[in-house]
Amino acid sequence: MIRILTLSSQMMLVALPAFAVDARIARQLEKLDPNTRLEQACDTEAMNRISADKSDFKADKVIAYTFAEPVLKGDSISAPGAVFRSRGEWYRLSYTCTTGPKRVNVRSLDYKIGKLVPHSAWREHYLYD
Repeated sequence: MIRILTLSSQMMLVALPAFAVDARIARQLEKLDPNTRLEQACDTEAMNRISADKSDFKADKVIAYTFAEPVLKGDSISAPGAVFRSRGEWYRLSYTCTTGPKRVNVRSLDYKIGKLVPHSAWREHYLYD
């Protein structure tokens, strides 16, 4: 009996997404078209991870397409020209993200933070305070 319980518990863990999004955000994402949903789910996860990882950043916005168009393939997105805002400053960002088939729950996210975007470049790239 204990073995069965342990096995079924392990199977449940395998079925869960790596990064579950809260129900309120999931409801909002489900209203979007699939490609926008994928981008927004990954932008939100990147923002949360950057803020939670051991750094001084407190990301409050991620934009996937500022310096280059993101590439979508299936349930994955590669955003080499992304940016994020932290404490009123913009920073370059690149990320690769994969979601589940509904494009709501992120299964994997790899990101790299780049250099500070100078204020002189904000207008050209439609960045704001």
